[in-house]
Amino acid sequence: MILLLFFFFLLKDLVIFFEWEIFEFNSSNLILFFMFDWMSLLFMFFVLFISSMVIFYSYYYMQYDNNKNRFIYLVFLFIISMMFLILSPNLISILIGWDGLGLISYCLVIYFQNNKSYNAGMLTALSNRIGDVAFLIAISYLLNLGSWNFIFYLDFFFINKIFFIMILIAAMTKSAQIPFSSWLPAAMAAPTPVSSLVHSSTLVTAGVYLLIRFYKFLYFNENIMFFLLLIGSLTMFMSGLGANFEMDFKKIIALSTLSQLGLMMSILSLGFEKLAFFHLLTHALFKSLLFLCAGLFIHSMMSFQDIRFSGGFNLFFSMINFNIATLALCGMPFLTGFYSKDLIYEMLLMSNINLLIFFFFSVGLTILYSFRLMFFSLKIYMGFNFINMFESLNMIFPLIFLMFFSIIGGSILMWLIFPFVNLIILIFYLKILILIILFFMIILFFFMNFKNFNYLFLYLYKIKFFFSFMWYMQIIFCFFFNNLFLNFSNYYKLFNDIGWMEFYYFNFIKFFKNFSIQFLIFFKLKNFFNLIFLMILLFIFL
Repeated sequence: MILLLFFFFLLKDLVIFFEWEIFEFNSSNLILFFMFDWMSLLFMFFVLFISSMVIFYSYYYMQYDNNKNRFIYLVFLFIISMMFLILSPNLISILIGWDGLGLISYCLVIYFQNNKSYNAGMLTALSNRIGDVAFLIAISYLLNLGSWNFIFYLDFFFINKIFFIMILIAAMTKSAQIPFSSWLPAAMAAPTPVSSLVHSSTLVTAGVYLLIRFYKFLYFNENIMFFLLLIGSLTMFMSGLGANFEMDFKKIIALSTLSQLGLMMSILSLGFEKLAFFHLLTHALFKSLLFLCAGLFIHSMMSFQDIRFSGGFNLFFSMINFNIATLALCGMPFLTGFYSKDLIYEMLLMSNINLLIFFFFSVGLTILYSFRLMFFSLKIYMGFNFINMFESLNMIFPLIFLMFFSIIGGSILMWLIFPFVNLIILIFYLKILILIILFFMIILFFFMNFKNFNYLFLYLYKIKFFFSFMWYMQIIFCFFFNNLFLNFSNYYKLFNDIGWMEFYYFNFIKFFKNFSIQFLIFFKLKNFFNLIFLMILLFIFL
C-alpha cells in the first residue's frame, strides 16, 4: 500500500500536509503535523520492510529467551518513533520520535543485563543527550518565527546560523560523526536483530535524514558545508582504518556502517541531497542482510564474535547471502551498492574539492575490510566446523527477500529517484578509476595476509592499537564524561555530605536547638500571675 502511494506521489509530484488536533483547552491546542511526499513514503516503506524482516527473524532468533515478548514490544516502539521522525515537518513532533529513538535504544542496548551492556547503554545515552540538548535549543529558537513547522521557513534560516548549527550538532550525534563516534561500536552490546535494524534504516540514519530535510540551508552556508565535508571524510577514513584492525564480528560491520554514514554526510555537504538519500536506501538493504547473516553465524558459534573462529561454516545459503551483502558493501558491479557508490564517486571527480584522496583511500579501505570478512568466513581449516550446524528455514526466509533486493534494488531505485539520465563527463581513466582501486585492493588484501607482512605489525603494535581503538576516541570520550559529569555527584557527596559541611551543619542545628530551649525556659509561664505581669508590662510599653 505504501509503495503504491509512493508511485502515485512521485508521478504527480504531490506533497500532502496532515494536521491532527489532539486536544484544545481554551485558546491553547496541541497539534501534530505529518507531511507525506515521495521521499518520506519511500523511506517509510524501507523502514517497515526491513523491520518486518527483522521482527520475523527475531521471533526465531530469540525463541529461547525468557523476555522475548518484551523485546518485540521494544522493537515496535522503536519503529513507531522512527515513523514520527520520518513523517513530521514539525520540530515538536520530531522531538517525540527523536527522544523515543534515544530512550528505546538505551533499553535495547542494556537488554542483556550485565556490566558491559550497562556501560555501553550509558555511553549511548549520554552521547545522544548532547544532540537532544542542541535540538531543544533549535526548538526554542523557532519561537522567533512563531511556528515550529520548519519546512515552511527553510528559505529564512540563512539570516541566522545558530539554528542550523544546533540541528547539525544533533544530526552529528545521532549519526555518530567525529567526535561522537565512540557510542556506535559500543551499541553492539544489543541483540543482533536490533543491530540490524539500528544500523541499517533507523537510529543512525535519523541524523542524515534530518539534514536531507534541511538541505536548502546548506546552500547558503559554505563554511558549514566545508565543515560537514571535513567531518564526514574524517569519519569515513577513521572507521575504515579501525575496521581493518578489528577482530569482533559485529564491530567490524558497525564500523563499516560508520564509514558509510561519513560518505553520506560528505556527499550531502556537496549539495547532492538526492544522491545521499539514494545511498541511504541502498545501504539499508545490504547492511540489514549483512547483520542478519552475522547474527546467524554468531548464533551458530555459541555467541562467539571473534572472526578468527568463524571459518568452516556448513551454512551454505547463509554464506551465499553474506558474501552477496559484503560484495554489495564494497561496490562490486552490478550489485545494489555499486549504483549509488559509483555515481557518488563520479560526482566527486566532477567536483572541485581538495579532499579527493580521503574519499578514494576510504574506498580502498572499504574493499579491504569487506574481503577480510569474506576471507575469515570462508577459511576452511579453522573455526567451528566440528559443531553440528543447521539452518532454520524460518530464519532463512527474511534473508531471501533481503538478498533479492540487495541484488536488484540499486537499479530499481536509480530509475525511480533519478528518472533522467545524469550527465557525467569524465575521461576514460577517471571513469574506470573505481574498478582499478577495487582490483588493486583485492591484490593488496592477499599480500597483507602473508605471514611475513603480519610480522611487521608486531613491531608497529602501538600504531595498530591506535587504529583499532578509533584513534583513542572512545577512551577520551568516556574519560571526559566520567571526570567532568558523572564524578561530579561523587565530589559533591565527598565535599558536602560527608565533608566539612556535615560538621558545620550539625553544629548549627545543635546551636539552634540549645538556643530555642533556653529561650523557651526563660519565657516559660509557670502560673497565672506571670501571665498577668507580662500583660501589664506589654500595656505599659505600648
